[in-house]
Amino acid sequence: MFFSGDPSSKKRVDLGGRSSKERDRQKVLEQARLERRQRLGLRQKNSAALKIQKCYRGRKAVEGERAKVRELFCISFGDHCQKLDRNCFSPDSDFLRQLLFFFNACNSGDFVLLVEACRFIRHFVQANGNILSLFAGSDYSLKNAIVDNRVRKLALASLQAIHHNRDGLKDQLYLSPESSSTPTVILLEAVVTLADPKLPWACKVAGYLSQRNGFGLLRDIVLTRMQCGNIRDMHGRVSSLEHVLILVASHNGQHPCSCSNTDPRSSFSSQILSIPFLWRHFSYLREVFGTRRLTEHYIHQIALCLHGDANVLPDDKSHEYPGYACLLGNILEIAGVALSEPNCTYNLVIDFAAVSTFLLEALPPLRSSVRENEDEMALDEEFVGEILNKDLEQQISNAIDPRLLQQLVNILLRDTSVFDGSCGKGRCNAEVSAIGAVCTFLHVTFNILPLERIMTGLAYRTDLVRILWNFMKRCHENKRWPSLSEQTAYLSGDAPGWLLPLAVFCPVYKHMLMIVDNEEFYEHEKPLSLKDIRCLIVLLRQALWQLLWVIPVKFPTLQKSASDLRGQKKLSINFIQNTVSIKTSELLTQLQDWNNRRQFTSAADFYAQEAVDDTFISQAVVENTRAYEILKQASFLVPFTSRVKIFTSQLAAARQRNGPHAPYTRNRFRIRRDHIFEDAFNQLSALSEEDLRGMIRVTFVNEFGVEEAGIDGGGIFKDFMENITRAAFDVQYGLFKETTDHLLYPNPGSGLVHERHLQFFHFLGSLLGKAMFEGILVDIPFATFFLSKLKQKYNYLNDLPSLDPELYRHLLFLKHYKGDISELELYFVIVNNEYGEQTEEELLPGGKDVRVTNENVITFIHLIANHRLNFQIRHQSSHFLRGFQQLIQKDWLAMFNEHELQLLISGALEGLDVDDLRAHAHYAGGYNEEHYVIQMFWEVLKNFSVDYQKKFLKFVTGCSRGPLLGFKYLEPQFCIQKAAPGVVSEEDLDRLPTSATCMNLLKLPPYRSKEQMEMKLIYAINAEAGFDLS
Repeated sequence: MFFSGDPSSKKRVDLGGRSSKERDRQKVLEQARLERRQRLGLRQKNSAALKIQKCYRGRKAVEGERAKVRELFCISFGDHCQKLDRNCFSPDSDFLRQLLFFFNACNSGDFVLLVEACRFIRHFVQANGNILSLFAGSDYSLKNAIVDNRVRKLALASLQAIHHNRDGLKDQLYLSPESSSTPTVILLEAVVTLADPKLPWACKVAGYLSQRNGFGLLRDIVLTRMQCGNIRDMHGRVSSLEHVLILVASHNGQHPCSCSNTDPRSSFSSQILSIPFLWRHFSYLREVFGTRRLTEHYIHQIALCLHGDANVLPDDKSHEYPGYACLLGNILEIAGVALSEPNCTYNLVIDFAAVSTFLLEALPPLRSSVRENEDEMALDEEFVGEILNKDLEQQISNAIDPRLLQQLVNILLRDTSVFDGSCGKGRCNAEVSAIGAVCTFLHVTFNILPLERIMTGLAYRTDLVRILWNFMKRCHENKRWPSLSEQTAYLSGDAPGWLLPLAVFCPVYKHMLMIVDNEEFYEHEKPLSLKDIRCLIVLLRQALWQLLWVIPVKFPTLQKSASDLRGQKKLSINFIQNTVSIKTSELLTQLQDWNNRRQFTSAADFYAQEAVDDTFISQAVVENTRAYEILKQASFLVPFTSRVKIFTSQLAAARQRNGPHAPYTRNRFRIRRDHIFEDAFNQLSALSEEDLRGMIRVTFVNEFGVEEAGIDGGGIFKDFMENITRAAFDVQYGLFKETTDHLLYPNPGSGLVHERHLQFFHFLGSLLGKAMFEGILVDIPFATFFLSKLKQKYNYLNDLPSLDPELYRHLLFLKHYKGDISELELYFVIVNNEYGEQTEEELLPGGKDVRVTNENVITFIHLIANHRLNFQIRHQSSHFLRGFQQLIQKDWLAMFNEHELQLLISGALEGLDVDDLRAHAHYAGGYNEEHYVIQMFWEVLKNFSVDYQKKFLKFVTGCSRGPLLGFKYLEPQFCIQKAAPGVVSEEDLDRLPTSATCMNLLKLPPYRSKEQMEMKLIYAINAEAGFDLS
């Protein structure tokens, strides 16, 4: 900057409003803090450097001292212990003191010296047998401290030597002492000799190995050998390594034992039992470990460790072999042996259930549990890095077999009494603990493993259902549920006491109901009496209402979607509540099906009283409301009439959305009455889904080719729907067959009758859907097992009587046959006979060579039922369903069971309710309720037979069945109009009644007598002149 000529200095102003002195002060303070931190860091570095130097100098000095001692040792005893004798092992000798001082597993020379020392010990034991005299001399008590210290260090040094050189010695690790004298065998046999439980220092050795990570060394040694495969001694002898494991396992399980407590992470349970597939490599260890005493000790030890600190397992071998999964697989396999012992204790099973539940909770979803409708690829992506090795998965899955579950349930519940509040406190607590342990273990198991393999054993080889039901029944009657929150850390103290029992009871009892036959259920009342089932329905209904209506209000945060719940713990409150709501709903649905087959309780017992009011119904049609969710998941809680109202409102809304947008109807068809199915198929099957939902109008052509009189305002279309369904569903046409009860189902041989049979079924499905969409009732009685297909449900053995009662009786004969079924020469094949053409089909691959025996007869029975009820009609049903769902959404039908669905299709089976029609009738043209002609009309109509009443109803409305909820819902309302001028002539009285079906209007002349009115009405409704009379 140039000099301006002004010597004065200008004052500098901080525009931020801060004083320069203040700014300088902050800089000074910041600089001081920085320098202080630097000085502190320097002091810490210097201190660390001094410690490192000190440690290094100390280690260096020790190494130097060890080198000196090693040199003296070699001078005294030889480079390969050539001068070794028994006196070298005495307490006064320097041999072991020096060897154990300088021994370094990394030093090959030290390794040789240790092997030679152990070789001498082995030879001495073989020759003399008194190892105690070798180390302690004549009096062990005088020198026990020195002896114990040397012996335990020698045992640890032997393991360290093998561990450090394990890669080079891996081929020697599974050799037995009888077949080899390799260094590995000699060192391991030394450990076996020194850890002999008969020796006074046995506890010292075992405790020292545990404290110094001896079990961790053994773990690494075993894992190294496992990498080379499972090569056992060819003569089946016990290897030295297995002998070591047996000794330490047996010692730690002894009582009493003076071994000091060690870190759970270094224990035998943590380090050894978490080795993958342990028992496959050490079968003799499995036999020893399978004794009740050892299993009980170690499982109890694991239970205590997991309860206190879950992180006690060593690092995983790999992400495919997590330690907790390997531990679980080994425990499950050994538990199958221990639980089969006759003296197996309650405490052992309680601990086993707790440990297994904890470890099962930690498992990622198993591939074997992925259902067919789930995307396994998506599962792999969601749990990337958490997929178990397939063999490990298989080990866990196979170990939890029906036999293990039966033993667990039977042992825990064998002394269980019914909880009634009057038993002793200790007795009740034991029962609650047993129920809780069983339920938590089985609940987690059900959600981890496939159910098919284990359910039958639980249902029929244990008293699980009976005991759980008695427990729940008494608690329900006493209105007092014990808390099971102690069984899982995830359940809060105020969680309902019925949650866990229902989570197990519902799926097991549901499985029983799929297997039990009608005679057992209704006549023998097995597994539960009908009285108990009525009580069960009430309990389930109340529990389900709590879960779906009450709890979401009290705890709105507990409502989670299925995706949210998928990654949750199986014992979390959210997961259990979601599971129980689903299983309870499924069980109640199943019980409702049994009630529909043969009523044993009122249909109202399934209804929740709170779901009746209009507020609930108004909410049920709005998505994301509690009422909507109840209707979606547990529609049976809502009375049938309320559901029909909701259904009709949904149909009305859909018709409104798809109503005509033009003043004319574009879909008009000419249909010949004597070729009604062919014409309808050729013209209507080409319609799009949108056109099917729209208005369709029909003009009939009679047998002379002349269009019938009448304008279709809706009535002719209703007549068309009745006639075409009657023609198409006629068994003579070959698309459908009849059961012995005259109920319709698809003809399995329809393809032999019609080449285009599947297209016909698709058309018939859309036709039935159109009738339901327009609210037209058609008289088509379907078989229940076919209606199940409209709901996309699977049929079971109990549905077979409606199709083939004779076959059902034969299958029941096989089920209860007491002799040898194989003598009947039955095979897994079935013979189909359609129109004289016999074909043989295998029920399973290679079934013609698989004989039916007592062991597989249940499978044979259910395969036969599946073939007849599901497999034979699968193609016809699927095409029918596709056509039907063009107009009727799946979630609309989900509100109704098969019995109710038949009512939606055909209406009530009873005749015309004349009183209901009269209560909702209107009058015109001079008629009123009190008019004598009207009084005569109602008397005549009431005296008609049921057939004539149906014909009359079709005559005036176009449909032979009234609205499902009564004539209050007939649109437009039924009306009787006077068909005569003010002055009535004889010609007027001679006319027949006429009708306008599109308006539900009856034009009735004022007849003067009942006889005349009856004659004219019968003539009119019987005249098959189409709509000419109308």
